[in-house]
Amino acid sequence: MAYPDRTWQPFRALTPRQGLAAWVLSFVLPLGLWAVVSYVPFVWHPLMKVSSAGDSMVLQVGDRVDRADFEKENAGLKAEGKALAQGEPANPIFLPAPHEVAEALVTAFTTPPRRADDLWLHESLTKSLQVILWGFFLSSLIGVPLGILCGAYGWVRGAVWPFFEFFRYLPAPAFGALCVAVLGIADAPKVAIIVIGTLFQQVLVIANTTAKADRTLVEAGQTLGVKGPRLLTRVVLPGILPDVWKDQRILLGWAWTYLIVAEVVGSSSGITYFINQQAKYRIYDHVYAAIGMIGILGLTMDAGLAWLGRRLFPWKEAS
Repeated sequence: MAYPDRTWQPFRALTPRQGLAAWVLSFVLPLGLWAVVSYVPFVWHPLMKVSSAGDSMVLQVGDRVDRADFEKENAGLKAEGKALAQGEPANPIFLPAPHEVAEALVTAFTTPPRRADDLWLHESLTKSLQVILWGFFLSSLIGVPLGILCGAYGWVRGAVWPFFEFFRYLPAPAFGALCVAVLGIADAPKVAIIVIGTLFQQVLVIANTTAKADRTLVEAGQTLGVKGPRLLTRVVLPGILPDVWKDQRILLGWAWTYLIVAEVVGSSSGITYFINQQAKYRIYDHVYAAIGMIGILGLTMDAGLAWLGRRLFPWKEAS
C-alpha cells in the first residue's frame, strides 16, 4: 500500500533530523548564492581588477575599473605598441567574497580603529547591546502589564487602544530630534527611540494574545470560586504566559531593527557608527562582519530565550 507524500501537509511536525536539515539549509542557500556570485567569473563580475598596469598612465595596480574602460585603455596601449595592462574579473569593492568576510570576523576584533577616539568592534557591540537591553526592558516594564490589562478588561482596552492604534503609526525616527533635545546626545535618546518604536506595538500584540486566552479555564476558575483580580493573576496569566513569552521574542527582534535608527541620532558610538565609519574607509569586509555580528547576537539571544521558554513552560512544548 502506497502512503501519500506528507511533505506539503499543512501543520505537519518535523522530526528533529528534518528540523536540523531545514535549519542548515536556510543558511546554506543564501551563502551558496553569495559564493557563486563571488567566485564564478561569468556569473557577474562586471569589473576588472588591475594586477599589472603595463605602460598605462591611467590604471594602477589594485584598481577596479569597468570592463569597457579597461578594454578601451588596452586598445589605446596596443595601438601605440606599449605593454598592455593585465587584470582579472572582479566584483565591486562593496561586495567582498565570503572568505574575506570570514577573515574580517576575526581581524575586526583585533584591528585597532583608525581614529584614536573610535571604539573597537567589541566595544561598539557592547554599547549597542546595552542600548537594546535597556530599551526593551523599559518597554516591557510598561507594555507587558498594560497589554495584559487591555486584553483582559474591556474598559482598559477602550481607554487605551484608540490612542495606541493612532500612535503606533507615527514613525519612531520622527522623535529623534526631540529625544536629543530633551535627553542629550548620550545613550538616553537611543533608548527612548527603542522604547517608542516597540512599546505601542508591544501593548497591542500582547493585548491580542491575552484576548485569546482559553475561556474554558476562566469558566473553570469561576466555578471554583475564583473572582476579581485573582481570576486574572491565578487563571488568565498562567494560561497566556507561554504565548506572551513568544511575543517577546518577536518584539525583541523589532527592538534590534529600531537600534539602527536610534544610533543614527547624535551618535558617536555603537555598532551603527562602527559600520558607517568602516564604509567611509571602504573596508567593506568589516562592514559585512559587523552586520553579521548583529545577526549572530540576535540569533543567539533568540535561541537563549527559546531554550529558557522550554524550561519555564515544558507543558506548552509537550502539547
